Amino acid sequence: MSSQLMTPDLVRLEVDPPGDKLAVIGLMADVIAATGRADRDGLEAGLLQREESFATGMPGGFAIPHCRTEAVHEAALGFLRLTEPVDFGSADGPADLIIGIAAPAGTDNQHLQLLAQLSRALIRPEFLTQLREATAPEQVSDLVMSVLEPAAQAAPETAAAVASADGGAAAAATSGATTGEAATGGAATPATGGADSAGGPVLLAITSCPTGIAHTYMAAESLENAAKDKGVELHVETQGSGGITPFTDEQIARADALIVAADVNISGRERFAGLPLVEHPVKRAISHGPQMIDEAVAAVSDPGAKRVPAGGDAKSSDSGSDAQAKSWPRRIQAAVMTGVSYMIPFVAAGGLLMALGFLIGGFDVAFVANDVAVGSSLTSLPGQVEYESTTGMLLTERSGLALYLGAVFFALGSTGMGFLVAALSGYIAFGLAGRPGIAPGFIGGAISVVVGAGFLGGLITGLLAGLIALWFTTLKPPRWLAGLMPVVIIPLLTTLVVGGLMLLFLGRPLAALMTWLQDGLTGMSGTSAILLGIILGLMMCFDLGGPVNKAAYLFATAGLSQGTEASFQIMAAVMAAGMVPPLAMALSTVVRKKLYTPVERENGATAWLLGAAFISEGAIPFGAADPLRVIPSCMVGGAVTGALVMAFGVGSQAPHGGIFVAFAISPLWGFIAAIIAGTLVAAALVTIAKEVLSGKAAVAA
Repeated sequence: MSSQLMTPDLVRLEVDPPGDKLAVIGLMADVIAATGRADRDGLEAGLLQREESFATGMPGGFAIPHCRTEAVHEAALGFLRLTEPVDFGSADGPADLIIGIAAPAGTDNQHLQLLAQLSRALIRPEFLTQLREATAPEQVSDLVMSVLEPAAQAAPETAAAVASADGGAAAAATSGATTGEAATGGAATPATGGADSAGGPVLLAITSCPTGIAHTYMAAESLENAAKDKGVELHVETQGSGGITPFTDEQIARADALIVAADVNISGRERFAGLPLVEHPVKRAISHGPQMIDEAVAAVSDPGAKRVPAGGDAKSSDSGSDAQAKSWPRRIQAAVMTGVSYMIPFVAAGGLLMALGFLIGGFDVAFVANDVAVGSSLTSLPGQVEYESTTGMLLTERSGLALYLGAVFFALGSTGMGFLVAALSGYIAFGLAGRPGIAPGFIGGAISVVVGAGFLGGLITGLLAGLIALWFTTLKPPRWLAGLMPVVIIPLLTTLVVGGLMLLFLGRPLAALMTWLQDGLTGMSGTSAILLGIILGLMMCFDLGGPVNKAAYLFATAGLSQGTEASFQIMAAVMAAGMVPPLAMALSTVVRKKLYTPVERENGATAWLLGAAFISEGAIPFGAADPLRVIPSCMVGGAVTGALVMAFGVGSQAPHGGIFVAFAISPLWGFIAAIIAGTLVAAALVTIAKEVLSGKAAVAA
């Protein structure tokens, strides 16, 4: 397998740069695609997307553009040696060696381990020197393969060793390599150098990057080399795509400090509660490994050093940055977004099941669902069931199997919707405080439902639970007590405080406010209803899945549980308007192709499906690249759609799914007409803005 990763036809020497780094990446895609291993445009799009999110220039004058994508048919390593260096975003200067890593979406574990081994080799100056001095493509490919082949031969042996050992022994077996040897599958490797580290500090380090292919292992290699030079005992856990071999219990027990070099959330922080913590983005470990080792050693003897919280995971996912450094508004916004994102599955499952219940059992199934679902069965089907309505006693429209199945679906859906506020509150608290916030957040949300405070109460209890639990995690209990804090003490005390505040002081005022808001908004009709549709449409398109978009969506989904025509219309307006931005951008890329780059046209093709499924985020690539033209145009289109939905009296009993839940939307013609109108308006505006107001020529096809 390893012999296929790089061959001489994937190597180009003394290449004149065709332009900036984007042009060089395009050339790399040409080289790899010419071997038949990848689709050229798809590979370029994957490499560019990775470069936009994280610059791949590295200290030492090399760059490693890389991606995993379905456009790659067979894993490949491309190599360009440039005659003039090109800036790839490294702080110490441009790069003349470009190593492109193209991995298929389904890359197997052995391939990933080989790529990880290459990443470790690239951090060694002598390896880079050999690449620069090679005089023929065959020399480069042989040099690279000489690094990979030992790992390829060791992979089956490692797998067999892990399979035959128990958990702790397996971890020890795979983590016993010395620094510089193959340790690519997430290995926790000691780096002790030639000095005797007995009695000195024992450090643990975790490295992780978004794709888990290159930077994860380069950071590990840099830290290991630095620790070896300083005679410090270091064990590294690489949380990369090649798999994770966790630290052993013995390593954790002996540890004096933890280093985290990551741009994503790492797993298992709770293992290190109370340890001094040094945390930086993964790139700093690559370029400043010795300094990070020094910081960790200093933290061991510093009583004021930052420590891993008792909850372990009370860490923001803000690209590896310190959560404490974020401003409070940003942290609260991120927590609310976390709550909304985790709440959506409850809403989607519950809302769609309720819609199916209405479809099968009729609109009056809501009055009898629980009694029919529990009191009937497939062998004892109900007849028409009497229920009390606002006009007196009535019989259900349907009976038999249709009524029974409708009642079952509706009962399941209404139960799911019943978790909406609790999930919102629980995961807001989780976003702020990690695992210790979940229980108090869920319980606080449930209390909000009991007292009638609804989703407003859920927002308040989630924030309160998160902030209080977060404060508890800043305490420094004795080591023997640290393990009990996140699972017993913090949830208990936080629940007591939050629940007491809601029941004693906050519940009734919030319930009154919620009732007033619901009565006012759902009672809007005529011109005021159209105005509400415009406002909701503007909100849905303002930030394409951001907090304003989610606020409008939360308002609509929270009202679904009322089951009123007004709440169904609000849901329809929100869903239809949210479909407009990706559909409009997809249409614009078709109508005026020359205004868009090849990557944008490819995103436009994908946006058709995303828009049809009500995924507003499908327009984010366009909005991020050109916000002043895209966002206002989409907002106008969304406002048109929202207004027309209200004017046509369209209602949606489903909270998500777009055109794919057409059965739950009535009248469907009004829904489709409103979306088409808004899409045409937005597409026309953004096309005109790009063509007339851009002040520059169209992009070459």
